[in-house]
Amino acid sequence: MSKPERMLWQQLRQRPSGFKFRRQHPIGPYIADFCCLSERFVVEVDGSAHENSDRAKFDERRAQYLRENGFRVLRVNATRVLADAVDTAEAIVAWLADPSTSLRLVPSRAGEAG
Repeated sequence: MSKPERMLWQQLRQRPSGFKFRRQHPIGPYIADFCCLSERFVVEVDGSAHENSDRAKFDERRAQYLRENGFRVLRVNATRVLADAVDTAEAIVAWLADPSTSLRLVPSRAGEAG
């Protein structure tokens, strides 16, 4: 796990608002950074490596697979997690509790929350 993933895990593992998250959870051929199975919700932490066009294509294929299998996917910028993991986790949980809430953790890619 990367440093931002470890920092976010320290928050999400506490079951905020009763949501149970798993880390590095396999879903089909992919591994989700964090997953709340009861809500069919995946959080992916994106660092600078995700800006590479090949990596971005892989990320989009994975997100498409997850969406096709009933998961909502939220991408979170690693820089935001490093700046304030507590606030990031709180924003994730608030959005999970009410998806109509405006949430801008990273610029969204087509078809993804964020």
